[in-house]
Formats: sequence, C-alpha cells, structure tokens
Amino acid sequence: MGYTRLRYTRSSYFGYLTPGVKWLLIINTAMFLLTYLGGPAVSTQARLLLGLRAEAVVHILMVWQVVTYMFLHAGITHILFNMLALWMFGSMLEQDWGTRRFLKYYFLCGIAAGVCVLVVNVAIGDWYTPTIGASGAIFGLLVAFGVMYPNQTVLMNFLFPIKAKYMVVIYAVIELLMTFGPNTGVSTIAHLGGMLFGYIYLKAGWRPSLGLAEARSAYQQWKLGRAKRKFQVYMRKHGKDRGPRVN
Repeated sequence: MGYTRLRYTRSSYFGYLTPGVKWLLIINTAMFLLTYLGGPAVSTQARLLLGLRAEAVVHILMVWQVVTYMFLHAGITHILFNMLALWMFGSMLEQDWGTRRFLKYYFLCGIAAGVCVLVVNVAIGDWYTPTIGASGAIFGLLVAFGVMYPNQTVLMNFLFPIKAKYMVVIYAVIELLMTFGPNTGVSTIAHLGGMLFGYIYLKAGWRPSLGLAEARSAYQQWKLGRAKRKFQVYMRKHGKDRGPRVN
C-alpha cells in the first residue's frame, strides 16, 4: 500500500491544521452560520430535517439523520467547544492516521453515538426530541487520543494540565454520573456512546496508524515477546532448585 505525504496548514497548538479537521471545521461553521443567521424558521426546519429524531428515523426512514445531526449545533458555546476539541485532538490523530482513516473513525463514532441515542429514546418513548451536535464523534476522538498518546499532557477544559489517559477516565465518569442526574438538556448518551464505541473499536485490534509493513513488524515483535515469555517460564520451572541469586 502506498502512502501520500499530507500537506498541512500550520497552527499554533499541535503544529498543523490537517485537511480532514479543516473541512470538518468549515462545514460545521458554515452550517451553524446558515441556521443562526437564518433565524428561528430556518433553525427549526434544519432540526426537523437534519437533527436526529427517533420518530423520523424509525417511522419515516430518514436514516441520513444519524450522520447529519453531527453538523448542527445549539449555540455559539456549543459549537465553539466542539470545534476547539476537534482541532486540538483531531489534528494530531489525523497526522498519524491519515485523512481517510481519521474521517472514517470520526464518522463511525458519531454514527454509533447517534444509534445509542435512538435506542434509548425509543426505549423511553421519546420520539420527537431532536439531538444535535458533534459531541459523540468528539468524545470518540478523546478516547482515541487517550489510547494512542496516554501520557501526553493536555489541557482539560482548556485550563488544567493533565495526562490524556486520566482526562478520558474523568470525562467518562462525569458523563456517567450526569446520565443518572437531573436532565440538563445535554445528551450524555451520545457522549458515552461515542466513547464506548471508540474504545471497543480501537481495543479490538484496529490500529489506523499501521500499514502493511508496520503490521508485519508488529506481528514479529509479538512472536518474539511470546517466545521470550515461554523461555522465562521454562527457566523458572527448571531452575527452581538452584540457590538464590547474588549480586
């Protein structure tokens, strides 16, 4: 498999604004401006047509909503925090994975989050409340960042320095507690769905950073490690009657 070197636009945080992240930023911002400047009528119609509603998907088969809901946002704060997180964590992932694989992961997390929302809404009989926002996909990126770069220091809530692996755990606990707390209007089910799917997808063996040569090398390293462990077990069994080690 051949690889094409990506050309990046410089940014000031992780060094580059990658193509996939750039276009996601552009599309999300354009959709927000269109609905915001269009007023309540345009915003309402956009949510009915593109927002995620159980009644529309299940009864009318408007299945595109499991994708399009990710491009709508409820307000300036909503889109600002989502797009900042996309830029901060997505750029580094896309540099290592490549644009195609990064976008595949992003949309799969968002779709999985949407499916989780649909299942829960159908189960509780909430057929008409729309869900909007890219947070399900964004939380999937947070998990991927924590898995790929666990000891990387990041700014939690853009303020507090913390290792990525701890940030992911804290966010997961917060979202879980909020799920059983008062209704705040935030779809914690989408957040948890994106996180859970991303974690399972990555831990199941999908490593977007590995090409054919890298995968072969990783397999050889795994075989070498297994042989080493077997040898250590053999030595412990057959050397247990020897005297104590000295230094």
